[in-house]
Amino acid sequence: MKAPETLDDFVTLLRYYRDNDMNGNGDASDEIPLSVTASYLPYMFGPAFGLNITDGFQADDQGKVSYAAADTENYKAYLEFLNSLYTEGLLEIEYNSLNRDQIIERCSNDLTGVCFDHSWAMSMMYSPVLPYYDGTAATAFVGAAPLSGTHEGVYIGGSDLGGMFGVTSASSDVALACRFLDYCLNDTNMDYYQWGIEGESYVVDESGNKTFTEQGSDNDWLQQLGINPAFVFPIRYSVVATDVLVADWHAEINKWQHDEFVVEGWPFIYATDEESEVVNTYLTDIQTYVDENTTAFITGTKSLDEFDSYISGLEALHLADVVAVKQAQYDRYSSAFN
Repeated sequence: MKAPETLDDFVTLLRYYRDNDMNGNGDASDEIPLSVTASYLPYMFGPAFGLNITDGFQADDQGKVSYAAADTENYKAYLEFLNSLYTEGLLEIEYNSLNRDQIIERCSNDLTGVCFDHSWAMSMMYSPVLPYYDGTAATAFVGAAPLSGTHEGVYIGGSDLGGMFGVTSASSDVALACRFLDYCLNDTNMDYYQWGIEGESYVVDESGNKTFTEQGSDNDWLQQLGINPAFVFPIRYSVVATDVLVADWHAEINKWQHDEFVVEGWPFIYATDEESEVVNTYLTDIQTYVDENTTAFITGTKSLDEFDSYISGLEALHLADVVAVKQAQYDRYSSAFN
């Protein structure tokens, strides 16, 4: 079967995985069609319904901001779809507690058909543990196009910046502190951050292309140089530095997915004190309410006949006040580019 491109194709594939002895061990009942953590369900299925659930807020072509989980048509359809997967056994009963380590163990035993994770996980985490993986795409977990449903599928992209850093107004030298943060992001420091030390962990050819040395390709050794430390300095993520660590087929698929399907998510926008107070007062309760009800609707412990009541509950939690803040922020952000 070819890789699915629509939700209907995907369901057909999952049913086939569920009902057949895919790993050839003589037991047609031990196959797990889909292994995905609950946090990735919005990434995997939300866009097929025109929703950016991962960021929560989204703006239409006219710049009108809305909260994805309050979309009375599309979010309800999203929940109905996931409930149908759950009811058929295509989304497992314990999906809400599933973690990466468990998925990797399943892959090592050739039990699962579909995974969903960051691109690099294909050849760094899931494929290497397959009993038959030989380094080729034919024996690996490979990336596919996003699934389309009532809307054309996309992948919601993240920021190229890693971590947010700022300078307090109480600093004795704000200008110098800002210059230091700017210095951290210059090309020389990014080479250190992404590649390490030239001649030791990487080399540069006549065309200026960088490749890791044999020693630099040893991740344990490379980490001793302090490569990719988290939350230490402002950094720029490098696809190139990651692609040289993966199989050629993976780098090609990664580029195809990025160029064809990745769209920008909700932008980072600085808030005023008043905006922060509104968001901090209401948004946490809203998100908790949405998470609890989403799980209940998917698992069937709450009937989708109660969806209107769920929307009323969102309204009672001052969702309109938060959306108004996000609208003002988005208008401010958009005007900066006009």
